[in-house]
Amino acid sequence: MHTLRPDSLVRQVVATPIGDLVLVVRRDRLCMAEFADCGHRADRWLRMRQVKAGGDLRDGEIPASIAQAFAAYFGGEFAALGGIGVELSGTDFQNAVWSALRRIPPGTTLGYGAMAGLLGRAQAARAVGHANGANPLSIVVPCHRLVGAGGALVKYGGGLWRKRWLIEHEAGHAVQS
Repeated sequence: MHTLRPDSLVRQVVATPIGDLVLVVRRDRLCMAEFADCGHRADRWLRMRQVKAGGDLRDGEIPASIAQAFAAYFGGEFAALGGIGVELSGTDFQNAVWSALRRIPPGTTLGYGAMAGLLGRAQAARAVGHANGANPLSIVVPCHRLVGAGGALVKYGGGLWRKRWLIEHEAGHAVQS
C-alpha cells in the first residue's frame, strides 16, 4: 500500500449541475477547484504547484466535508463554502485579491476597478483582472463575482455561460432568503 507523504496532493472529481469539478486537497485544505473540461488550467496549476512543493499527486477521496460543502452550495447554502480551508499558492498580491474575493457576498458582483480600490490600489484594475484569472479555486474563491464596467460579464476560465449560471444561481437564492 502506498502511503501519502504529508505534502501529497489528493485529487477527486465531484459532479455539479454545471460540470464535473476537479478538487485537489493537501492536508485537509483545498488547493485547487477547476472544472474538468478546463483541464489545461488545472494541468498548468498542478505542474507549477508540484514544482514548488515537490509533492505527490494521487487520485483518492478528499475530506467528505469539502465535497458536502460544494453540494450545499449548489443547493443554495452559499455560506458552506466559507467553511472550507484553502491553501493560497499565489503571489502576495494574488493572495490578497483571492482573500478579498471570498468577502464579496453571494448574489452580488463587483467591478475590477472597485476591487482594486478596496485593496487600496485604485489604479490596479488590470492587475486584479490578472490575479482573478489565475485563481485556482473556482467557486470557493468566487472569481465569478467580478465583472467588467457596467456589470458586463467578461472573462471566466470556466466559460462565460458558467459565470452567468453562478451569478444567477446566487442571485436567485439571495432573493428567496
